[in-house]
Amino acid sequence: MDKPKVVLGVSGGIAAYKACELLRRLTESGHDVRVVPTASALHFVGAATWSALSGHPVSTEVWDDVHEVPHVRTGQEADLVVVAPATADTLARAAHGLADDLLTNTLLTARCPVVFAPAMHTEMWEHPATRENVSVLRRRGAVVIEPATGRLTGADTGKGRLPEPGEIFEVCRRVLERGAPVPDLAGRHVVISAGGTREPLDPVRFLGNRSSGKQGYAFARTAVARGARVTLVSANAALPDPAGADVVHVGTALQMREAVVKAAADADVVVMAAAVADFRPAAYAEGKIKKKDGRDPEPVALVRNPDILAEISADRAVPGQLIVGFAAETDDVLANGREKLRRKGCDLLVVNEVGESKTFGSEQNEAVVLAADGAETPVPHGPKESLADTVWDLVVPRLP
Repeated sequence: MDKPKVVLGVSGGIAAYKACELLRRLTESGHDVRVVPTASALHFVGAATWSALSGHPVSTEVWDDVHEVPHVRTGQEADLVVVAPATADTLARAAHGLADDLLTNTLLTARCPVVFAPAMHTEMWEHPATRENVSVLRRRGAVVIEPATGRLTGADTGKGRLPEPGEIFEVCRRVLERGAPVPDLAGRHVVISAGGTREPLDPVRFLGNRSSGKQGYAFARTAVARGARVTLVSANAALPDPAGADVVHVGTALQMREAVVKAAADADVVVMAAAVADFRPAAYAEGKIKKKDGRDPEPVALVRNPDILAEISADRAVPGQLIVGFAAETDDVLANGREKLRRKGCDLLVVNEVGESKTFGSEQNEAVVLAADGAETPVPHGPKESLADTVWDLVVPRLP
């Protein structure tokens, strides 16, 4: 079988060196990759490096090998075009349809999915011109990954860092698997909760649960690949931040509620995949609770935590906002799930059976998705991203 053809565009930013790792991941996973750098990108990584890693000659000009019409053929034959890093200049030229080098010509002729991974200083990313250019590209169907927050060039820190190459690769893989030229969540803001909250007893101990956050992170990664702007509210998940998601890290149920309600203020969809503690200790011990010989410990009094799913379902921040809940059950799974769907008031409820060796921490999941209109969609045992994509497939036609 022919290998999927990927064009890797590289702009002239310091993060260009990271594209070498992205290229390695693409080639080693069976993709035929042609690197198309800008002229300024070659100041950071030379053409010889790109040629050696990709196995193809590298050029920035439309005048090289004119008889092969590279300014047309490169884009026409691609199954995916990914630009990483995409500088503010490259985003601007792409948004305005300029075609003054091989990369911008390729972007104009490509009829396949296009992914941009921006990298620049925070002020450049936040400038109204850049924000407008990103909006234009997204409206046209391109996937523009939100940059990461972290160390930038020199001593600067902020939003604008290129996401890790492994995470960009995962976005590219998912976009290629779907094969849809236009992402169906483009222009949508989705909020996803993930992980498990922890309710502190004292400075050492807490009440928690077994949730790893993997299912919520799968929702975030698949939503990015489908073009959404993603806010991920993560509770105690020891996982790398998904490329393209704005990640808000929280610890307790009260912190989770505050972050979700704030993020949901302009969201089209809220997916509550986190395992939120139903109760928290009524009192917090400022010092470690000591064991006393011959005496049983004092009972721990508990109070209820807010029901975030019921709250946001009853008071939608945006007309037509869609709410997806999760029900982790250990017995009478579907009966309890149907009752929870009625009680919570959400639009979709993902019901799965959990236990010590089921779902929590696993790479696999299986579930039944219950809908408020009575529909029931079973999802067979498989990767958690497959479950996420099934839920997104149910969400999209229900959006206004």
